[in-house]
Amino acid sequence: MEQLFSGIETWSWYSEEKGINFNGYLIGTGKECVVIDPPPMTIDDKQDLSINGVKGVILTNRDHTREAMECRLLLNTKIWAPEADAPEMGSITVDHTYKDGDLLPAGLKVVSLSNGKSPGESALYLNQHGGVFILGDALIGQPDGSLRLLPPDRYADVKKAKEGLRRLLDYDFEVVLVGDGKPILTGGKKAVEAFLNRG
Repeated sequence: MEQLFSGIETWSWYSEEKGINFNGYLIGTGKECVVIDPPPMTIDDKQDLSINGVKGVILTNRDHTREAMECRLLLNTKIWAPEADAPEMGSITVDHTYKDGDLLPAGLKVVSLSNGKSPGESALYLNQHGGVFILGDALIGQPDGSLRLLPPDRYADVKKAKEGLRRLLDYDFEVVLVGDGKPILTGGKKAVEAFLNRG
């Protein structure tokens, strides 16, 4: 695992199929640690998670179940998922659901994003380090230092999906931790604004 900031660590798994890194995050300290959207883990990653007292696994959307069940069993913990996506998560055991405005463990605030690729697509806001947004599939960090949407066929209406992201600008933030691609550790709000202002 790589420490990005105090209380924020990450690990990645490269998807040959998608040609991009899938990222997982460990947020918090002590009893308030949570894992977000966990991709496949090395033995060292599993050991790091085991010693951190993880309180839960938080999924940002129905397609980021990844290694959630393995984490649930390994860490003897619970899974949180968006209320609107939980019924579509197949064999995943969802212990708790959340919706817009909820406060989750480790101080994460839920910001639901309308018209995304799934009805429950959510951003998680952490009021630390100048403001941190954790995004599942809402935006992809590619190419490095910039942001983009998934391919157009993943949305019912790309224009509406883009408009739904404007909610992010209601918050102060410097950091954008993406589920796929390269995270943006400084100037995150400017990067989101630049994306939204592109034609």
